[in-house]
Amino acid sequence: MKKTIVLLLLVFGLQSCKDFTKETSNPENAKITDISIYNLPSKWTTQNGQNIELKNLKGNVLVMVMIYTSCKAACPKLVADMRDIESKLDKKTKNKVKLVLVSIDPVTDTPKRLKSFAIENKMNQDPWLFLRSTEDNTREFAALLAVNYKQISPMDFSHSNIISVFNTKGELIYQQEGLGVNNDQTINKINEEASKI
Repeated sequence: MKKTIVLLLLVFGLQSCKDFTKETSNPENAKITDISIYNLPSKWTTQNGQNIELKNLKGNVLVMVMIYTSCKAACPKLVADMRDIESKLDKKTKNKVKLVLVSIDPVTDTPKRLKSFAIENKMNQDPWLFLRSTEDNTREFAALLAVNYKQISPMDFSHSNIISVFNTKGELIYQQEGLGVNNDQTINKINEEASKI
């Protein structure tokens, strides 16, 4: 009887250690902190018409920028900056990263329009993802990223030029501000976070 109890305690103890290791080593099982974007209950739609929540992206390093597809000034440069970041990531890192473009113009940027834009720019495959939501959800998300934007005509917005990096728990860890700036620090942050996965 005593041996059975000891054996059961040993098996239970090993199982507990196994579960703890799984919980801490797998980023998808990591606890969400108060400062995580994964706390946002907002719903988003991808360029493929799939409805998701931000927490569906958990476990990836996220590199996010807010743009609108009809933009002729800053956004093409932001897209070029994102493409430049992608080109500098090695294959191993790229598999752990999502490059996310979030529309600030959900009226114009329907899933169909986002899909066309993604195809036109050869960004319709992993690790690229385009998202749109309601105006309220978009404003709330922009506020978390300290991205300011304002509609100045029916098809034109003025907006901040910020690329944000989030760790696997959805916590903001770095921001690159400006157009065509040196992105070495951004790449280092992405690689550093990806190496933890």
